[in-house]
Amino acid sequence: MVNRRASTGLVVLLLLVCACSGTDPAPGNRAGGAGEEVALETAIDAFIQAVMTAHDVPGVTAAVVRDGKVVYSKAFGVESIDTGAALSPQHLFHFASVSKPFVATAVMQLVEAGKIDLDARVTTYLPYFKLADAGYEQITIRQMLNHTSGMPDVNDYEWDNPQTGDEEAERYVRALADEKMIGPPGGQTVYSNRAFDTLGDVIAKVSGQSFEDYMKGHILDPLGMAESTFFYPATNEDLRTVGHVWNLGPVVSEHYPYNRRHAPSSTLNSSVHEMTRWALANLDRGKLDGRRILEDSSYDELWKPSAEMGSGGVGLSWFIGELDGVRTISHGGGDTGFSSYILLMPEKNTGFILASNYDRSPMGELRDGLSAILLGNEPDRPLRPISYDFARVYSEQGLDEAKAYYRQAAEERRSELLFSAGQLNTLGYDLLGQGDIDRAIDVFGFNVEIYPDVGNCYDSLGEAYLARGDRELAATNYGKALELDPDNDNARRVLAELEENPQ
Repeated sequence: MVNRRASTGLVVLLLLVCACSGTDPAPGNRAGGAGEEVALETAIDAFIQAVMTAHDVPGVTAAVVRDGKVVYSKAFGVESIDTGAALSPQHLFHFASVSKPFVATAVMQLVEAGKIDLDARVTTYLPYFKLADAGYEQITIRQMLNHTSGMPDVNDYEWDNPQTGDEEAERYVRALADEKMIGPPGGQTVYSNRAFDTLGDVIAKVSGQSFEDYMKGHILDPLGMAESTFFYPATNEDLRTVGHVWNLGPVVSEHYPYNRRHAPSSTLNSSVHEMTRWALANLDRGKLDGRRILEDSSYDELWKPSAEMGSGGVGLSWFIGELDGVRTISHGGGDTGFSSYILLMPEKNTGFILASNYDRSPMGELRDGLSAILLGNEPDRPLRPISYDFARVYSEQGLDEAKAYYRQAAEERRSELLFSAGQLNTLGYDLLGQGDIDRAIDVFGFNVEIYPDVGNCYDSLGEAYLARGDRELAATNYGKALELDPDNDNARRVLAELEENPQ
């Protein structure tokens, strides 16, 4: 299976890529010699534009800091495909989960002030915090920060029905009382936005300020991030961007991702222009322009792996990894219409920020390519996913023509396009998310034809048949998925449910 994200709007296939330079924020001027600066700029420009062309990305902004200076700051594309207005590095983006390291910094400030103990139970600060399982009483602040709290994740952010009142943080925490835990505190590492939303209320109660006011007064303003805020209604309207979602191409999203109850986990609004100051402060372990937002020693907690996730570790909110032998400290973000990334290489005194107004921007590809350039390596050449043009042909000419297009492209353009089992799988889930079950089955079925030995393709086709109510075909495909991949726990679980509840 893959993650699903429903998208809305009209079918649009267009590319708007124009580069426009912006001014760098203080402190200082660009670092390095003129030749080095030009070479870096040329390499990054070419790479970002190539990625945008390959993936039909409406807009990307990027900035790089090195040795205490901003060495790159640019914007590409448009603020909205409907208006065609050019982006700048000063434009504000929804940074989604890049918000979380800011929450961790606020918690560490309160630890330094003696107001929070990382290993104290959350109920120490929020007596009304409660979940449906008794184990909730043991959850600590540290476990919320490193995703080992055992709390479930958010199912619906309600971007289409935002709550904006002053009491939303506490109201949200109190509403968790009926939620079941997914494991004991301190056990498995499972990403939880709910945990960070709860931490926002902890910050508010301990500090005596609203979460948004605390973040503004103790982190954003001290760093000179004047236009940045966790409270979307306060953003500068002249600097706002609109998000784009995918519907056989990028279209403007119907909703901006803002809901005050999810401010701590998701709603930082900032620009790469101002996020360079956040990057510089962290690379100097809490100090910028002679001011400190954190003591040096707090980074021993923030950047010390205390849990495992994926191929790397988790500190306090930050993800710790390695690239070509260089330690990386990073966090990505993605919500409806937007995607973002920040990566720091402390030993290289280097970092970068990426923000896009498209939730399909390939942040992993942008991250890896930019990292390669900054480490003196050649980035991989971006390839256009075959699913994009397959979807266009399918929409305009039908399934048979789309299949013919795919097979011809696989023979003649293999070096130009990205082919993988996940390409059409993603398209199928997009259609499934839109309620277009029959076309989803068509796409999943063709994917099975192309990749008959990949169990996940059958798993997805089984899910689509189940959505249509065809339990027999669903069971057949889940069975094939399990046959090809005996470790497919999802297929095993669904098959067991189908056997236990025959209809």
